[in-house]
Amino acid sequence: MYIVTGGAGFIGSNIVKGLNARGITDILVVDDLTDGRKCLNLADADIRDYADKDEFLRRIEAGEGIGPVEAVIHQGACSATTEWNGQYVMQVNFAYTKALLAWCVAHDVPFLYASSASVYGMGPEFREARECERPLNMYAYSKFLFDCHLRPLLAGIRSQVAGLRYFNVYGPREQHKGGMASVAFHFDGQLREAGKLKLFEGSDGYGPGEQRRDFIHVDDVVAVNLWLLDNPKVSGIFNVGTGRAQSFNEVARAAIGWHGQGEIEYIPFPEQLKGRYQSFTEADMSALRAAGYDRQFMPVEVGVPKYMEWLAANR
Repeated sequence: MYIVTGGAGFIGSNIVKGLNARGITDILVVDDLTDGRKCLNLADADIRDYADKDEFLRRIEAGEGIGPVEAVIHQGACSATTEWNGQYVMQVNFAYTKALLAWCVAHDVPFLYASSASVYGMGPEFREARECERPLNMYAYSKFLFDCHLRPLLAGIRSQVAGLRYFNVYGPREQHKGGMASVAFHFDGQLREAGKLKLFEGSDGYGPGEQRRDFIHVDDVVAVNLWLLDNPKVSGIFNVGTGRAQSFNEVARAAIGWHGQGEIEYIPFPEQLKGRYQSFTEADMSALRAAGYDRQFMPVEVGVPKYMEWLAANR
């Protein structure tokens, strides 16, 4: 059995579908379905069972039997970068992940978990090293702190443990995220509703819409997770991006190109984001490449039209 926490969420549900594509359906999804709309992400997936996140934590902490487990793929978290209730975020993101790690280590079960590129703050270097890390919000801090908790333990853990620092992920099954959904998702909606895309004016030395991020399609994120399952001797903390920063203008042009119409409007940069906005991110992919991952990643010119096709087919 595979356990996917956050399995009804964006990346988690795509991982479930990735396992299904391999013929794997013996999957326990762990999630919080207070927002029941997330169930739609699993409507076309095949799983064996579902458990609420709090009940699942109680079961593992009580030592209750779960059965043979092939791997735990931990994607569940409070991912809202605007959440400042530190007690809540640390319980859901930090303490929960520590409990899962302890259980996996005790049972010699591979443990893959979602970290985040947000640990790097404003950058400018995006390399898996302490000197590059300076989180700017509670979400980022909770991810950063678990990575720090793990680092000194890695050498003494026999089973696989891999933390994946996702950069700007976009793609199918993120519609429930609302304002936290990707720019590609919002661009699709804006083009359909008004035929006009809204991008920020220049900031931090970048021209209008020229702020640059490392945008990665969720299919590539799934591929990295599956590759790690195929390579259980690989452990560590790894960036998961394309290794190439692309501008918001490039994402916008890819969306407009697929829709065949639309224009860009530049809006004033919000005061509340000044000093807290990543105007540039670009994953240093050296560690994952050195570990043996050699698959190429989709640029936005390929990934965004692919996503637009999926959105059109699933409206």
